[in-house]
Amino acid sequence: MNPEDVMLSEISQSEDILYDSTYVKPPKSSNSQKQKRMKTHRFIYYADTGWAVGAEESDFEGWAFPFPGVTLIEDFVTPAEEAEMVRLMDRDPWKLSQSGRRKQDYGPKVNFRKQKLKTAGFRGLPSFSREVVRRMGLYPVLEDFRPVEQCNLDYCPERGSAIDPHLDDTWLWGERLVSLNLLSPTVLSMSREAPGSLLLCLAPSGFPQAPVEGATAPGRSVPCREVEVAVPLPRRALLVLTRAARHQWKHAIHRRHIGARRVSATFRELSAEFGPSGRQRELGQELLQTSLSFQGRPT
Repeated sequence: MNPEDVMLSEISQSEDILYDSTYVKPPKSSNSQKQKRMKTHRFIYYADTGWAVGAEESDFEGWAFPFPGVTLIEDFVTPAEEAEMVRLMDRDPWKLSQSGRRKQDYGPKVNFRKQKLKTAGFRGLPSFSREVVRRMGLYPVLEDFRPVEQCNLDYCPERGSAIDPHLDDTWLWGERLVSLNLLSPTVLSMSREAPGSLLLCLAPSGFPQAPVEGATAPGRSVPCREVEVAVPLPRRALLVLTRAARHQWKHAIHRRHIGARRVSATFRELSAEFGPSGRQRELGQELLQTSLSFQGRPT
């Protein structure tokens, strides 16, 4: 049984804007576009190897390609910490969002199309995130990560909660997207609309042992637009997206992967434009000081 099957079993047995101004819902596809997208080849991401492998009983079963830019840290918080975080979130109101989600924002109000932001009302990240942010710095991939925004999203199967494939903004938000998955497991589905094809290697026997990139000559290829990579997200795991996974592959949560209430807390850092050498460094410093005061309430 592959990891996604295990994850979906756990979901069934269990009891991105990623807010509106960050994510713009894609326009509806025409019939011809839908026909072109009907064929999807599913691959499963293996966190221990960093490769995506063709799903069992699929056309590409046993074939693989490297999938860089995904880091998964399991059991990032304890069950007690998870329960306390959600309890504190639920003390504040949740706002209805798109596609059956509810949200809480801790960050500046942003107009990404006009590239303008307002800091009025922003008082920082919530106090209960102080320890979460401190703990992030213990991992090499996040040792200099300083979030300036936190977005909590609440998913529920009764509301048909989901989020469409999208890329997060790059004008304000930086290289790393960090998300804490709470209350139930799910699957992050990643797709790419780039032209061209992905070259595949035949995974060695005994996989999921890591294939050696370049050791096996590519034997097949698959159009990028026809590939969807499933990244299983365990309960209480921390996900980090960087590089190609951040900038080239859209991410989504499908309705079928919400089997119980799920809460995610997504943290974003500033882009280089707001960094120490950037054009808006003074504003960036102001945002950071406010954010890391940990005195915030939902805006």
